[in-house]
Amino acid sequence: MPRPIIVFDLDGTLVDTAPDLLDSLNHSLAASDLAAVDEAGFRRFVGHGGRVMIERAHAAQNKALAAEEHDRLLKLFLDHYTLNIPGKSRPYPGVIAALDRFQAAGYLMAVCTNKYEANSATLIGALGMSNYFAAICGQDTFAFRKPDPRHLTETIRLAGGDPTSALMIGDSQTDIDTAKAAGIPVVAVDFGYTDRHVREFEPTLVISHFDTLTPDLAERLIAAAR
Repeated sequence: MPRPIIVFDLDGTLVDTAPDLLDSLNHSLAASDLAAVDEAGFRRFVGHGGRVMIERAHAAQNKALAAEEHDRLLKLFLDHYTLNIPGKSRPYPGVIAALDRFQAAGYLMAVCTNKYEANSATLIGALGMSNYFAAICGQDTFAFRKPDPRHLTETIRLAGGDPTSALMIGDSQTDIDTAKAAGIPVVAVDFGYTDRHVREFEPTLVISHFDTLTPDLAERLIAAAR
């Protein structure tokens, strides 16, 4: 039987990056003479990358956004974010203990995120988590990205795993749709970055804390999917 693998999304799943994404978004918006977005309002914009966040923030303030300006603001956003990693970002409660459990149980682990690969690897390294993951794959690792199921299946293969013995952990419709399209069971955390409850997207299971995520649970979900 193939060695089992558990694949995690990053932002909003493993690590709460919202404070730093918000700071970088507001840094870029200031260059466009837009009002800053507060933490509550930010949840409407996060989860789809800097470009989409900038676009949504402009739309919310009824300000036109030309393509060249969009590119300029995205560069400001990315430069600010990259220079400040890890900033205020921290793993969610229970994450490290969960990773230790899966490592001790012999699971492979990987990250499949629509964040850029270099920023993902830098963040994970800065938080002392690199040793857990056999692969860290971002939006630019392959020629495709989530919700394309190949982003997930190729991450699994790059980590040395098999999609028939895999479980995905995410926080968004994108993660859930990706896993479903790949035929892989998916656990959704309900504390991440989405403006609708993840239950609406019909994941295999919803959890509210990483204490719930155990190798026994993963084994049952993988077996049931077979």
